[in-house]
Amino acid sequence: MQNSIEIHALVASDTKKVWDYYTNPIHITKWNFADPSWHCPSAKVNLTKGGTYLARMEAKDGSFGFDFEAIFDEIKEFQFFSYTMTDQRKVTVTFLDNQSNTEVIVKFEPENENPIEMQKDGWQSILNNFKQYVETHS
Repeated sequence: MQNSIEIHALVASDTKKVWDYYTNPIHITKWNFADPSWHCPSAKVNLTKGGTYLARMEAKDGSFGFDFEAIFDEIKEFQFFSYTMTDQRKVTVTFLDNQSNTEVIVKFEPENENPIEMQKDGWQSILNNFKQYVETHS
């Protein structure tokens, strides 16, 4: 992946739970947004090579929304997966078992419309929401 951006989170939970909460639509809708004024009202995941990922992202006031769509390229259960977004940018998500914690590493190719720091901060905010969600729900 060229010029990829990398973000991290150390989640205080075992890898199987972290994997499930990251890939299960029931959980995705609870954490997949960068700002509290947004939400993810629906998500669909076919976690197979060639399968689709679809998450609806919307401002809570209804002023804006979009579908985040991708096709899974490779999956190694409880270890990592990669996907390609509809604009052909690549993403990898890695889950490193660190005893009672799991490190989640996301690498993504940035788009050209927004500043790199803004993109990194947005993706990191979503990952931070994920960490908080996993750690507060058992």
